Order: sequence, then C-alpha cells, then structure tokens
Amino acid sequence: MGERLPDPELFRQGGFRVASRLFIEGDIRGDERQVARLRRFAQREDPAADVLVPLLREGRPEFEQALRQGIDSVENPPEELEAFFRNVEATPYWVDRDRLDRGARAITRAGLLGLFPLGDVSLMGGYLASRATKSLVGTGEIEYKAARRLVETATWWIHVTTPGALVPGGRGYESALRVRIVHAHVRAAMNRRKDWDYAAWDRPVNQVQTAGTLLLFSLVYVFGTQLLGLRYTARERADILHLWRYVGWLMGVDEELLPAGEDDAWRLLWLLASTEFIPDDDSKRLAAALMKAHAGIGDGRGALGKVLAHVSVAGHGAISRLLLGKTNADFLELPDDPIAQAAVVAAAGVNFAAETVRRVVPGATALQELIGAAGRRHYLRQVTKVFGLDPTYGRHMKAA
Repeated sequence: MGERLPDPELFRQGGFRVASRLFIEGDIRGDERQVARLRRFAQREDPAADVLVPLLREGRPEFEQALRQGIDSVENPPEELEAFFRNVEATPYWVDRDRLDRGARAITRAGLLGLFPLGDVSLMGGYLASRATKSLVGTGEIEYKAARRLVETATWWIHVTTPGALVPGGRGYESALRVRIVHAHVRAAMNRRKDWDYAAWDRPVNQVQTAGTLLLFSLVYVFGTQLLGLRYTARERADILHLWRYVGWLMGVDEELLPAGEDDAWRLLWLLASTEFIPDDDSKRLAAALMKAHAGIGDGRGALGKVLAHVSVAGHGAISRLLLGKTNADFLELPDDPIAQAAVVAAAGVNFAAETVRRVVPGATALQELIGAAGRRHYLRQVTKVFGLDPTYGRHMKAA
C-alpha cells in the first residue's frame, strides 16, 4: 500500500471526527492508487437499466407486469427487458433474508426520529458532493420542489426499510427498481444536454454517485442516529448494512462498490469524502432550498407559524452543523444557533438513557419496533394525502 493520504474535511471536525475516534477501528485512510481505482467508476453508468429508457418512454406494460409478477409471467418480452429482470431476479448468494428482516426491524425501531438524520445528515451531506448535485440542479426537482422531494425520499426510504418488503413483488423491491429506472431517465436527459461538462462533472448519476447515496442512507444514517442517542448492537449495525447492500445491488451498483461490512463502508466513505465531497455554489442553493422546506411547517399559521418555522430551521440546522462540522456547515450557510445545538445534545442524552433502559427491559425492543412501525405508517398516510405521491415515480421520468 502507498503512502496514506491526509483526512478530508469531513473527517477533521464535527460528528465524523468523533466517529473516527469512537466507532472506527484502525486507520481507514486510503492512498492515491485506491483513489484512482474509485475514480474510474465515475465513468461507469448502468447499461442494463439505460437500454430500457427508449422502451419505457412508450409506456410498456410489460415492465409493470414483470415488476409485480416476475419476468416469467410476460409473454415474449423485449430482449432488453428480459435481460434486466433475469439479472435482478437472480438473487446473489450473499443475500440472507433473515438478516434483511433484522436490519429492517432495527431501522423501524427508530420510528420518525430516523427522519431527522435522513434529511439533516444524509441529504444535506449529499449536497457537499458537488458533481452529484449537477443532475439534481439540472432537473430542477430538488431546488424548486424541495419539500416534495424530501417527502418522496423519506417515503422511498421507508418502503425499502420495511420488514419483508424486499421480496420480489414487495413494495421495497419495487421501489428500489423504480428509482433505478428514474436514474436511467435522468442520465439519458443529462447526456442529451449540450452543456454537460463531462470533464468536470463525470458521467451523470454514475456508479460512484450511486454508491455514495447508498452510504448516506446506510452507514451515515446509522451513525447519525447513534449521535442522536440511539443504540444498536454490532449485529444490528451489520444487518442494516447488509440490507442496504442488497438495495444497492437491486439499484445497479457495481458489486465492487457494495460494502460487505462496517469496515468496508467506512473506508469507502473516506474515499468518497476525499474525492466527491467538494461543495460549490450549487451545494449552497440546494441547502438553502432544503432549509426553506423545513421552514414551510409554519406556512399559514400566523404568529405561531413563525415560531414553528424558526424552531424547525434552528433544530434541523443544529443537527446538520453538529454532524457535518463547522467548516462544511458554514460553507452551506446553515444557521448557527448555540441554543438549538445545546437542545439537540440534551435530547441525544435523553434518547441514550431511554435506549439503555430499552436494552435491559424484556420486551421493550419489540414494543419499540411496533411503535416505530406505527409512526412510519401514519407518516406515509399523511404525506400521501397531502402531496398525492405517485408510487410509480412516473412524474420524474416525464420530467427527465
């Protein structure tokens, strides 16, 4: 191995500096050759899904049938469609259904508390990756419809992390494959643009970016909930990452980029932080749009609404700032409210104490899973009613 590189900004301060001391064993820093190998994946897309774009523009019902009933139920399917589904239906040898279920239950136990690190760390942290943001800005979906996209992301995340949902034909299985097809449509749209800068931005929605998204929803989510006071056993953390390894495989991530365990995930995140988490002005625009969406909780509520908006922005900003670090938070122009940050730290302490009790009281973990699942179901009902969500993501394909 060559000389190890210095830590990237993400690992020098904030929550990730804490992680490097408390949660990471050994030296995870990479060298120049590992960086170069990773960067080659920035020129790779998803050929198996990309060839389906022309077919699906015609509204082929065979895709919906294969998605719900399997490719064997489709008579004389197009060759590209059959190849795609034959591959995703050939479940890899390493998939363990029991582990998928345990990982989903561990995520479900967090209930709606899990939405905070999802938005404030996973999504906000993703905006630091400026090359990945170019497709988001290009579609306009994030910046101009930030609240809706935030809700859609949370809904998709709940679908793929619900126990039993990743079986063929299940809601999580369908959702993972549908988003894979949305990515293919976005790639096709960006590749048609004459102003796409391949030298500066790489291939649109490439393998590195998709793997990065996977880590933000898995490792970074677990780490974020831990800093908010939640507690997991080593097996639960491993099972959560196993679940997301399979989700990533369904979404077309190259198997070389799918972490097999927590050590793999931290090493890959370090490489991504070194090469991809380089924010620019688009990062600021997207961060501002997300904070504006958080302020929307106060819309139409008069004086009380102004208070709610302030508390929401301060709270979400505090979580992002504490975990992403001062330098990144300042660049993204996130609010710096010491009172809100102290409140988040105090809440984390209360959560940690409650979690400690849960781990020693018989039946408390199972009860918390039931409460968490009920909260997630209520959230899905409410946001579906308010936003009229489309589970097929057809609107995104049309927009692309």
